[in-house]
Amino acid sequence: MVKIELSRLDNDLNMEAVNELGNKVVMDGSPADGGHDKGFRPMQMLLAAMGGCSAVDVVSILKKQRVELKDIKITVTGEREKDQTPSLYTEVHLHFKLYGNIDLEKANKAVALSVGKYCSVARTLEKTAKVTFSVEVINS
Repeated sequence: MVKIELSRLDNDLNMEAVNELGNKVVMDGSPADGGHDKGFRPMQMLLAAMGGCSAVDVVSILKKQRVELKDIKITVTGEREKDQTPSLYTEVHLHFKLYGNIDLEKANKAVALSVGKYCSVARTLEKTAKVTFSVEVINS
């Protein structure tokens, strides 16, 4: 069982989440909602979690293929429902930049396996959002 404990850091919406290992993440709301932009908003955390989940998969898959990955950068964007409460993601796109001497076909396959099969966050989000990805290889 996963356990996360949240503590309020101010009299408004600034919160700190701590996992069982003591790792911390700070969240806050927008000023329009009574927050102060002192941390990730919860829905931003969801996109960050998707990027992190996919990164773990892609790095692991490429290592198993003996591909020398020098670096990875992922940009995650999301569109949410307009004028809805709750406002769910309807579209999420991940853009992967993979650095190294990497075959584009292998890179695409690794990302497709992650986003379409292994990443639990992606599989959760695909229930309400169209999840897409693109891959860019920067030979270095």
